[in-house]
Amino acid sequence: MSIILTGGGTGGHLAIVAAIKDNLKSEIVYIGSTKGQDRVWFENNKSFAATYFLDSQGVMDKGKLGKIFALLQIFKQAWQTRALLKEHNAKVVFSVGGYSAAPASIAAILSGIPLVIHEQNAAVGSLNRLLRPFAKYFISSYDENSPIKAYPVKEIFFNLSRRREKLKTILISGGSQGAKALNEFTLKIAPELNRRGIKIYHQAGVKHLENVKKEYEKMGIDAEVFGFTKEMPQIMAKADFAIARAGASTLWELAANGLPALFIPYPYAAGDHQYYNAKFLVDEGAAFLLRENELNVKKVLDILDNINLKEMSQKLLKLNNPNGAKEIAKLLESLE
Repeated sequence: MSIILTGGGTGGHLAIVAAIKDNLKSEIVYIGSTKGQDRVWFENNKSFAATYFLDSQGVMDKGKLGKIFALLQIFKQAWQTRALLKEHNAKVVFSVGGYSAAPASIAAILSGIPLVIHEQNAAVGSLNRLLRPFAKYFISSYDENSPIKAYPVKEIFFNLSRRREKLKTILISGGSQGAKALNEFTLKIAPELNRRGIKIYHQAGVKHLENVKKEYEKMGIDAEVFGFTKEMPQIMAKADFAIARAGASTLWELAANGLPALFIPYPYAAGDHQYYNAKFLVDEGAAFLLRENELNVKKVLDILDNINLKEMSQKLLKLNNPNGAKEIAKLLESLE
């Protein structure tokens, strides 16, 4: 018997898959999309018994006729995917959402196979909201009624966690693609941070990397600037504060590491979910939040001047369950 993992389209979704996968004992099969990053991440991954990539596509970003076509395509693929579930003797389908999860999730419902959904964001995604009534379990870090209230994060983020006490280093993270607004703002505030002796680690994004490096060189600032990196846990562990987007994986990795942050949500995220992700931590007294159009040097310096790093770091370390990935894997293994 096998466990089917499905979903993707973003780094956040795929990070969940990776964390859960590391804790499963059953044969694992991955079903994703030819679009997005699914294939890059998982096509040659030896942890999977098999991987399949369907020509699935989103629905919400299309016009009326486009939505109808996309829905028909999804149901056609779902019917075909039933054969894959049968071939691999699937005992459960675990969905992390996103358009690429639709065919396998619907196929599970049609086949009478348990569907377990993990909602990564505080604002429930459209597919997860639609399929929630049919799911055996609906897991969310933000929902008090969730059977497991945890966000799956790789153990290394917990292992390298520490309580912050003094602001000596700052991490700017716009993701591997970078965030133009964060890059521009950081270059404005960098001279003052440098004057205060604060070391800067800046994830500028691959396409912005060289330009941002040149700007630091012009200012004579010795910042650590990078695009994509597999060393984020180690870099995060060096930082005492972060300014970052509020994608769910980034948010919960920061929490696992005990790294206080100012979140600047991506303003065009579906359902404004990044704002609500960050607000969840703000309401716990464990983060700061500014809209992109509110971002300015004075406001950020005020935050840095008044932050209680020790208190906020302690709150973060209590928020995420370090056994979350293991508990979800155990639940999946228990289903027949």
